[in-house]
Amino acid sequence: MPTPLIYVAAAFAEIAGCFAFWAWLRLGKSILWIVPGLASLALFAWLLTLVDSAAAGRAYAAYGGVYIAASLIWLWSVEGLRPDRWDAIGAGICLLGASVILFGPRTA
Repeated sequence: MPTPLIYVAAAFAEIAGCFAFWAWLRLGKSILWIVPGLASLALFAWLLTLVDSAAAGRAYAAYGGVYIAASLIWLWSVEGLRPDRWDAIGAGICLLGASVILFGPRTA
């Protein structure tokens, strides 16, 4: 699976896992929400191990930009709140930074 697709899948797995805890602790949902939440967080961690990178920190840093953009998509599609222009500008800056980290030329 190509790295950008791994990052997108990992982002939604992480967000879903974290949202399960949010739903339980902040929205009054059943504690049983944490069962799929934990599974989703485990899937997230496993997916990041599939990224072709010699350094975990670099893989995680590049992932961060994708996570931010995916969080805003979650905000809109799941929580029903449309991101504003500042959200979009911030996500764009983060994705640009992630692209530099991910696709920048490496000497060694």
